[in-house]
Amino acid sequence: MPNELVGRSPGQLMWRRFRRDRSGVASACVVVLFFVVALAAPLISGLYGKNPTTTYGLDEQGLLNEFGYPVRPNGGISGRFWFGLEPTLGRDVLTQLVYGIRTSLLIATAATVLCVLTGVLIGVTAGYAGGRTDYLLGRFIDLLLAFPSQLSFIAFTPVVYSLFVSPEKETPTYLRVLTLILVLWVLGWMGLARLLRGQVLSLREREFIEAAKVTGASPWRVISRELLPNLWTPILVQATLMLPAFVTVEAGLSFIGVGIVEPTPDWGRMFANGAHYYESDITYIFFPGLAMIAFVVAFNLLGDSVRDAFDPRTTR
Repeated sequence: MPNELVGRSPGQLMWRRFRRDRSGVASACVVVLFFVVALAAPLISGLYGKNPTTTYGLDEQGLLNEFGYPVRPNGGISGRFWFGLEPTLGRDVLTQLVYGIRTSLLIATAATVLCVLTGVLIGVTAGYAGGRTDYLLGRFIDLLLAFPSQLSFIAFTPVVYSLFVSPEKETPTYLRVLTLILVLWVLGWMGLARLLRGQVLSLREREFIEAAKVTGASPWRVISRELLPNLWTPILVQATLMLPAFVTVEAGLSFIGVGIVEPTPDWGRMFANGAHYYESDITYIFFPGLAMIAFVVAFNLLGDSVRDAFDPRTTR
Protein backbone atom coordinates (compact mmCIF):
# COMPACT_ATOMS: atom_id res chain seq x y z
CA MET A 1 0.00 0.00 0.00
CA PRO A 2 1.41 3.47 -0.89
CA ASN A 3 2.58 5.55 2.05
CA GLU A 4 -0.03 8.26 1.47
CA LEU A 5 -2.81 5.70 2.04
CA VAL A 6 -1.48 4.35 5.32
CA GLY A 7 -3.59 5.26 8.35
CA ARG A 8 -6.62 6.42 6.37
CA SER A 9 -10.11 5.12 7.08
CA PRO A 10 -12.15 3.34 4.36
CA GLY A 11 -14.34 6.44 4.09
CA GLN A 12 -11.33 8.67 3.48
CA LEU A 13 -9.99 6.27 0.85
CA MET A 14 -13.41 6.22 -0.85
CA TRP A 15 -13.59 10.01 -0.87
CA ARG A 16 -10.04 10.20 -2.25
CA ARG A 17 -10.88 7.85 -5.13
CA PHE A 18 -14.12 9.69 -5.84
CA ARG A 19 -12.43 13.12 -5.98
CA ARG A 20 -9.97 11.78 -8.55
CA ASP A 21 -12.84 10.77 -10.83
CA ARG A 22 -13.59 13.91 -12.83
CA SER A 23 -16.71 12.53 -14.48
CA GLY A 24 -18.04 11.51 -11.07
CA VAL A 25 -17.44 14.94 -9.56
CA ALA A 26 -19.01 16.67 -12.57
CA SER A 27 -22.02 14.33 -12.40
CA ALA A 28 -22.40 14.98 -8.68
CA CYS A 29 -22.42 18.73 -9.34
CA VAL A 30 -25.13 18.33 -11.99
CA VAL A 31 -27.25 16.16 -9.66
CA VAL A 32 -26.85 18.62 -6.77
CA LEU A 33 -27.82 21.46 -9.12
CA PHE A 34 -31.08 19.71 -10.01
CA PHE A 35 -31.96 19.18 -6.35
CA VAL A 36 -31.09 22.79 -5.52
CA VAL A 37 -33.33 23.98 -8.37
CA ALA A 38 -36.14 21.73 -7.10
CA LEU A 39 -35.85 22.96 -3.52
CA ALA A 40 -35.48 26.60 -4.56
CA ALA A 41 -38.33 26.59 -7.10
CA PRO A 42 -40.43 29.19 -5.20
CA LEU A 43 -37.37 31.42 -4.77
CA ILE A 44 -36.45 31.12 -8.44
CA SER A 45 -40.03 31.91 -9.42
CA GLY A 46 -40.09 34.95 -7.15
CA LEU A 47 -36.78 36.34 -8.44
CA TYR A 48 -37.77 35.63 -12.03
CA GLY A 49 -41.14 37.31 -11.56
CA LYS A 50 -43.25 34.55 -13.13
CA ASN A 51 -45.25 31.60 -11.88
CA PRO A 52 -46.17 28.30 -13.55
CA THR A 53 -49.95 28.74 -13.57
CA THR A 54 -50.51 32.24 -14.99
CA THR A 55 -51.66 32.16 -18.62
CA TYR A 56 -49.59 35.10 -19.88
CA GLY A 57 -50.40 34.37 -23.52
CA LEU A 58 -54.14 34.53 -22.91
CA ASP A 59 -54.04 37.49 -20.55
CA GLU A 60 -51.90 39.74 -22.78
CA GLN A 61 -52.36 40.59 -26.43
CA GLY A 62 -49.53 40.00 -28.91
CA LEU A 63 -47.87 36.99 -27.24
CA LEU A 64 -49.78 34.23 -29.08
CA ASN A 65 -51.07 34.18 -32.65
CA GLU A 66 -54.55 33.13 -33.75
CA PHE A 67 -53.48 29.45 -33.71
CA GLY A 68 -52.26 29.62 -30.12
CA TYR A 69 -48.54 29.53 -30.87
CA PRO A 70 -46.01 32.14 -29.69
CA VAL A 71 -45.66 35.11 -32.02
CA ARG A 72 -41.94 35.48 -31.40
CA PRO A 73 -39.59 32.92 -33.00
CA ASN A 74 -38.10 29.95 -31.11
CA GLY A 75 -41.17 29.39 -29.00
CA GLY A 76 -41.41 32.98 -27.79
CA ILE A 77 -37.96 33.11 -26.15
CA SER A 78 -37.16 36.65 -25.12
CA GLY A 79 -35.64 38.69 -22.34
CA ARG A 80 -38.95 38.44 -20.52
CA PHE A 81 -39.65 34.74 -21.12
CA TRP A 82 -36.26 33.03 -21.02
CA PHE A 83 -37.46 29.58 -22.16
CA GLY A 84 -40.44 30.83 -24.14
CA LEU A 85 -44.18 30.31 -23.75
CA GLU A 86 -46.36 27.23 -23.72
CA PRO A 87 -48.55 27.02 -26.83
CA THR A 88 -52.31 27.41 -26.42
CA LEU A 89 -52.28 28.57 -22.76
CA GLY A 90 -49.23 30.82 -22.92
CA ARG A 91 -47.71 29.80 -19.57
CA ASP A 92 -44.05 30.45 -18.81
CA VAL A 93 -41.93 27.43 -19.73
CA LEU A 94 -39.08 28.13 -17.29
CA THR A 95 -41.25 28.14 -14.17
CA GLN A 96 -43.22 25.15 -15.51
CA LEU A 97 -39.95 23.25 -15.85
CA VAL A 98 -38.58 24.29 -12.45
CA TYR A 99 -41.74 23.27 -10.62
CA GLY A 100 -42.01 20.14 -12.78
CA ILE A 101 -38.53 19.09 -11.67
CA ARG A 102 -39.61 19.74 -8.08
CA THR A 103 -42.67 17.49 -8.43
CA SER A 104 -40.86 14.64 -10.16
CA LEU A 105 -37.88 14.64 -7.82
CA LEU A 106 -40.13 14.73 -4.76
CA ILE A 107 -41.99 11.62 -5.91
CA ALA A 108 -38.87 9.77 -7.10
CA THR A 109 -36.82 10.58 -3.98
CA ALA A 110 -39.59 9.51 -1.59
CA ALA A 111 -40.12 6.26 -3.51
CA THR A 112 -36.36 5.58 -3.60
CA VAL A 113 -35.98 6.06 0.17
CA LEU A 114 -38.90 3.72 0.87
CA CYS A 115 -37.61 1.11 -1.58
CA VAL A 116 -34.10 1.20 -0.12
CA LEU A 117 -35.39 0.83 3.45
CA THR A 118 -37.72 -2.01 2.46
CA GLY A 119 -35.10 -3.75 0.33
CA VAL A 120 -32.50 -3.56 3.11
CA LEU A 121 -34.96 -4.82 5.74
CA ILE A 122 -36.30 -7.77 3.76
CA GLY A 123 -33.08 -8.67 1.94
CA VAL A 124 -30.90 -8.68 5.06
CA THR A 125 -33.56 -10.50 7.09
CA ALA A 126 -33.94 -13.23 4.47
CA GLY A 127 -30.20 -13.71 4.05
CA TYR A 128 -29.32 -13.66 7.73
CA ALA A 129 -32.23 -15.72 9.07
CA GLY A 130 -32.08 -18.40 6.38
CA GLY A 131 -34.26 -21.48 6.57
CA ARG A 132 -38.02 -21.12 6.28
CA THR A 133 -37.85 -17.32 6.62
CA ASP A 134 -35.49 -17.09 3.66
CA TYR A 135 -37.66 -19.46 1.63
CA LEU A 136 -40.92 -17.58 2.27
CA LEU A 137 -39.42 -14.14 1.67
CA GLY A 138 -37.62 -15.40 -1.43
CA ARG A 139 -40.83 -16.76 -2.93
CA PHE A 140 -42.64 -13.50 -2.08
CA ILE A 141 -39.93 -11.53 -3.89
CA ASP A 142 -40.16 -13.88 -6.88
CA LEU A 143 -43.93 -13.40 -6.97
CA LEU A 144 -43.66 -9.62 -7.11
CA LEU A 145 -40.86 -9.78 -9.68
CA ALA A 146 -43.16 -11.83 -11.93
CA PHE A 147 -45.31 -8.74 -12.52
CA PRO A 148 -44.17 -6.78 -15.62
CA SER A 149 -43.13 -3.50 -14.03
CA GLN A 150 -44.22 -1.00 -16.68
CA LEU A 151 -47.63 -2.59 -17.26
CA SER A 152 -48.12 -2.96 -13.50
CA PHE A 153 -47.44 0.73 -12.94
CA ILE A 154 -50.04 1.63 -15.55
CA ALA A 155 -52.60 -0.89 -14.34
CA PHE A 156 -52.34 -0.43 -10.57
CA THR A 157 -52.22 3.37 -10.41
CA PRO A 158 -55.87 3.95 -11.49
CA VAL A 159 -56.93 1.08 -9.21
CA VAL A 160 -55.41 2.80 -6.19
CA TYR A 161 -57.08 6.07 -7.19
CA SER A 162 -60.47 4.35 -7.30
CA LEU A 163 -60.02 3.00 -3.76
CA PHE A 164 -60.11 6.51 -2.32
CA VAL A 165 -62.06 8.63 -4.83
CA SER A 166 -65.23 7.75 -6.71
CA PRO A 167 -64.91 7.73 -10.52
CA GLU A 168 -67.15 10.78 -10.98
CA LYS A 169 -64.94 12.98 -8.77
CA GLU A 170 -61.59 14.54 -9.62
CA THR A 171 -58.63 12.94 -7.83
CA PRO A 172 -56.83 15.53 -5.63
CA THR A 173 -53.20 16.27 -6.45
CA TYR A 174 -51.93 15.17 -3.04
CA LEU A 175 -53.63 11.78 -3.52
CA ARG A 176 -52.07 11.40 -6.96
CA VAL A 177 -48.63 12.12 -5.47
CA LEU A 178 -49.13 9.66 -2.61
CA THR A 179 -50.46 7.03 -5.01
CA LEU A 180 -47.47 7.35 -7.33
CA ILE A 181 -45.09 7.04 -4.38
CA LEU A 182 -47.02 4.01 -3.09
CA VAL A 183 -47.07 2.21 -6.46
CA LEU A 184 -43.39 2.92 -7.16
CA TRP A 185 -42.52 1.68 -3.67
CA VAL A 186 -44.57 -1.51 -3.76
CA LEU A 187 -43.24 -2.52 -7.18
CA GLY A 188 -39.68 -1.21 -6.89
CA TRP A 189 -37.86 -2.69 -3.89
CA MET A 190 -37.51 -6.35 -4.94
CA GLY A 191 -34.35 -6.07 -7.01
CA LEU A 192 -32.39 -4.52 -4.15
CA ALA A 193 -33.77 -7.07 -1.67
CA ARG A 194 -32.70 -10.01 -3.83
CA LEU A 195 -29.24 -8.50 -4.35
CA LEU A 196 -28.73 -7.92 -0.61
CA ARG A 197 -30.03 -11.39 0.24
CA GLY A 198 -27.33 -12.92 -1.95
CA GLN A 199 -24.66 -10.67 -0.43
CA VAL A 200 -25.69 -11.58 3.12
CA LEU A 201 -25.78 -15.29 2.31
CA SER A 202 -22.12 -15.08 1.26
CA LEU A 203 -21.09 -12.87 4.19
CA ARG A 204 -22.77 -14.71 7.06
CA GLU A 205 -20.37 -17.66 6.75
CA ARG A 206 -17.27 -15.47 6.91
CA GLU A 207 -14.89 -15.66 9.86
CA PHE A 208 -15.60 -12.19 11.24
CA ILE A 209 -19.33 -12.97 11.42
CA GLU A 210 -18.67 -16.25 13.22
CA ALA A 211 -16.30 -14.47 15.60
CA ALA A 212 -18.97 -11.89 16.44
CA LYS A 213 -21.48 -14.67 17.19
CA VAL A 214 -18.98 -16.50 19.39
CA THR A 215 -18.46 -13.38 21.50
CA GLY A 216 -22.19 -13.35 22.25
CA ALA A 217 -23.19 -10.48 19.97
CA SER A 218 -26.92 -10.20 19.37
CA PRO A 219 -28.32 -10.61 15.82
CA TRP A 220 -29.02 -6.86 15.67
CA ARG A 221 -25.41 -6.07 16.62
CA VAL A 222 -24.07 -8.53 14.05
CA ILE A 223 -26.26 -7.00 11.35
CA SER A 224 -25.62 -3.35 12.24
CA ARG A 225 -21.91 -3.61 13.08
CA GLU A 226 -20.69 -6.39 10.80
CA LEU A 227 -23.04 -6.88 7.85
CA LEU A 228 -24.36 -3.41 6.96
CA PRO A 229 -20.89 -1.77 6.68
CA ASN A 230 -20.11 -4.37 4.00
CA LEU A 231 -23.35 -3.69 2.13
CA TRP A 232 -23.05 0.06 1.60
CA THR A 233 -21.60 -0.34 -1.88
CA PRO A 234 -24.54 -2.24 -3.45
CA ILE A 235 -27.05 -0.14 -1.49
CA LEU A 236 -25.67 3.20 -2.72
CA VAL A 237 -25.10 1.99 -6.26
CA GLN A 238 -28.64 0.61 -6.53
CA ALA A 239 -30.09 3.80 -5.03
CA THR A 240 -28.28 5.97 -7.58
CA LEU A 241 -29.67 3.80 -10.37
CA MET A 242 -33.15 3.56 -8.87
CA LEU A 243 -33.86 7.27 -8.49
CA PRO A 244 -33.43 8.31 -12.16
CA ALA A 245 -35.41 5.22 -13.17
CA PHE A 246 -38.27 6.37 -10.94
CA VAL A 247 -38.06 9.87 -12.44
CA THR A 248 -38.54 8.47 -15.93
CA VAL A 249 -41.32 6.11 -14.78
CA GLU A 250 -43.17 8.97 -13.07
CA ALA A 251 -42.76 11.10 -16.19
CA GLY A 252 -44.08 8.23 -18.31
CA LEU A 253 -47.14 7.78 -16.11
CA SER A 254 -47.90 11.49 -16.30
CA PHE A 255 -47.32 11.38 -20.06
CA ILE A 256 -50.06 8.77 -20.54
CA GLY A 257 -52.43 10.53 -18.15
CA VAL A 258 -52.37 8.30 -15.03
CA GLY A 259 -49.85 10.38 -13.10
CA ILE A 260 -49.85 14.10 -12.35
CA VAL A 261 -52.40 16.08 -14.39
CA GLU A 262 -53.24 19.74 -15.00
CA PRO A 263 -52.70 22.23 -13.57
CA THR A 264 -49.86 20.82 -11.41
CA PRO A 265 -46.50 21.33 -13.14
CA ASP A 266 -44.78 18.05 -13.95
CA TRP A 267 -41.97 16.84 -16.17
CA GLY A 268 -44.07 14.10 -17.76
CA ARG A 269 -47.02 16.40 -18.36
CA MET A 270 -44.72 18.79 -20.23
CA PHE A 271 -43.71 15.90 -22.50
CA ALA A 272 -47.36 15.03 -23.03
CA ASN A 273 -48.18 18.60 -24.03
CA GLY A 274 -45.04 18.89 -26.13
CA ALA A 275 -46.07 15.82 -28.13
CA HIS A 276 -49.05 17.82 -29.41
CA TYR A 277 -47.03 20.89 -30.30
CA TYR A 278 -43.65 19.64 -31.57
CA GLU A 279 -44.56 19.84 -35.27
CA SER A 280 -45.27 23.55 -35.01
CA ASP A 281 -43.21 24.48 -31.92
CA ILE A 282 -40.41 22.06 -31.09
CA THR A 283 -38.87 24.55 -28.65
CA TYR A 284 -41.44 23.79 -25.96
CA ILE A 285 -40.33 20.16 -25.57
CA PHE A 286 -36.63 20.95 -26.08
CA PHE A 287 -35.92 22.27 -22.57
CA PRO A 288 -37.68 19.54 -20.53
CA GLY A 289 -36.17 16.90 -22.82
CA LEU A 290 -32.66 18.31 -22.44
CA ALA A 291 -33.09 18.56 -18.67
CA MET A 292 -34.32 14.94 -18.45
CA ILE A 293 -31.39 13.63 -20.49
CA ALA A 294 -28.86 15.61 -18.43
CA PHE A 295 -30.34 14.40 -15.14
CA VAL A 296 -30.55 10.70 -16.04
CA VAL A 297 -27.07 10.60 -17.61
CA ALA A 298 -25.53 12.47 -14.67
CA PHE A 299 -27.15 10.18 -12.10
CA ASN A 300 -26.07 7.03 -13.96
CA LEU A 301 -22.49 8.30 -14.22
CA LEU A 302 -22.62 9.17 -10.53
CA GLY A 303 -23.68 5.61 -9.74
CA ASP A 304 -20.72 4.22 -11.69
CA SER A 305 -18.35 6.59 -9.91
CA VAL A 306 -19.71 5.67 -6.47
CA ARG A 307 -19.27 1.98 -7.27
CA ASP A 308 -15.67 2.54 -8.39
CA ALA A 309 -14.93 4.69 -5.34
CA PHE A 310 -16.07 1.93 -2.98
CA ASP A 311 -14.03 -0.69 -4.85
CA PRO A 312 -10.65 -1.05 -3.05
CA ARG A 313 -9.13 -2.43 -6.22
CA THR A 314 -9.59 0.97 -7.92
CA THR A 315 -6.20 2.64 -8.27
CA ARG A 316 -7.11 6.08 -9.48
